[in-house]
Amino acid sequence: MEIPSANLKDRLIPKEVLNYIPQESASFYKMVPFAWSNGILQVAMLNPQDINAQEALKFISQNNNNLKYQIFSARQEELVKAIKQYGDLAGEVNQALTNLEAELKRAEAQKTEEKVAIKSLTEEAPITRVVAVILRHAVDGNASDIHIEPEEEKLRVRFRVDGLLHSSLILPKKIHASIVSRIKILSKLKIDESRKPQDGRFRAVIRDKKIDFRVSTMPTNHGEKVVMRLLDVTVGLLELSELGMTDRNLEVTQKALQKTTGLILVTGPTGSGKSTTLYSLLKILNEEAVNIITLEDPIEYWIEGVNQSQVMPEIGYTFASGLRSILRQDPDIIMVGEIRDAETAELAIHAALTGHIVLSTLHTNDAKGAIPRLIDMGLEPYLLISALNLVIAQRLARKVEKLGSWQEASPEIQAVFQTAFESASEEAKERYQEKFKPPLRLPEVKSEKGRIGVFEVLEMTPQLEQLVMKSLSDDALTKEARRQGMTTMLQDGLIKALGGLVSIKEVMRVVQD
Repeated sequence: MEIPSANLKDRLIPKEVLNYIPQESASFYKMVPFAWSNGILQVAMLNPQDINAQEALKFISQNNNNLKYQIFSARQEELVKAIKQYGDLAGEVNQALTNLEAELKRAEAQKTEEKVAIKSLTEEAPITRVVAVILRHAVDGNASDIHIEPEEEKLRVRFRVDGLLHSSLILPKKIHASIVSRIKILSKLKIDESRKPQDGRFRAVIRDKKIDFRVSTMPTNHGEKVVMRLLDVTVGLLELSELGMTDRNLEVTQKALQKTTGLILVTGPTGSGKSTTLYSLLKILNEEAVNIITLEDPIEYWIEGVNQSQVMPEIGYTFASGLRSILRQDPDIIMVGEIRDAETAELAIHAALTGHIVLSTLHTNDAKGAIPRLIDMGLEPYLLISALNLVIAQRLARKVEKLGSWQEASPEIQAVFQTAFESASEEAKERYQEKFKPPLRLPEVKSEKGRIGVFEVLEMTPQLEQLVMKSLSDDALTKEARRQGMTTMLQDGLIKALGGLVSIKEVMRVVQD
């Protein structure tokens, strides 16, 4: 039987996966567990034919309730780097903790007051080292978020990679206050305020990358939880096609960007990539002859030639108050980070009706849901149809890195494609007729890395204008979207699955309710 190969390059292996095989065994037998899939532990070996390594793995399996496993081959340099993950994060942190223990004992011996002790520890090397190591490993592992979560008897650190959270480190509970204080010092937050949430930000250079960390603290029953969003400001802005926007979705969006007035909305839940799409739209619109001003919370990427402003609700500088000021700054294009309330919505519509292009985001499940949402906020339908040009809805799906063999899809999967295609517009049926023709073949997904957008785009047409003035039923909006030829997010995801860009499992995870 052919042994599949594992791609371990730049892979961050979750701590709970590494724990299935002891570090000593991994180093001696040149093998490492790297993933857990459908109840099966995936193990990479330098030499899958090594009888001793096979016997060791069998013994480990028997001692873990006959754990099921699958063996993969791996390149030596990738395997060595993967095995280092046993010791890198935990080892460096443990060394820093040893030093920290000495500091804690010294503080206790001197009977230093708690506040002074915490401040001292956070400013001295040991706890600084612990935090620095966590930040560096998050960057090395391409994490988008760091979660520092206090529990009853321990402190858990988790990294979010490609949309999924992985446990990376367990720390002693007694250093929780010191770690939180260190992060607060970096973020210029109030160290002695732990009863209410705080938001802050700091920048660090890690591995020659300028990384912005957006920090949010929140009180829990076991202490303050900290979440840090990582933003690599050295990453260039992507084109719409690089985000995953194709075919009709791309054509309709590009057409809307050629207009000189009107509102373009990007919708989706938190973490669906809305801000990235807004920046890509700004990149297209950013020209010497136009004045672009943004209101953001926070500013995620700096764009040359664009006037970017950070809202500060704590001093009364909100999206609504900022919009009023922007309109006195002679803008051509305005970007508002999010429409959160009726006042901001009204001002954005007013700006779009008075000779400006306005870009913003809204929290709705799909594109057509933006219209009733705005009307629920109190906007008059006749103003909305005059101002709104386009609604883009999106999700982020994990992108396939390495494909295996192509196989015929199961009857259940074929049924999903058939149902989605039957409800497609005539334009979509004509466009994708060959792709959806059975028997459908899908590739085996061996590894995933990075993410790609799944989109749907609804444009304001004369037919939709009439509909908004008469009826806002979901069925009526769905029929109009189909008449336009809209490709839904599910259909877009299925097309990407047929092309080997994403797995069908991932499409169903991000798109299906």
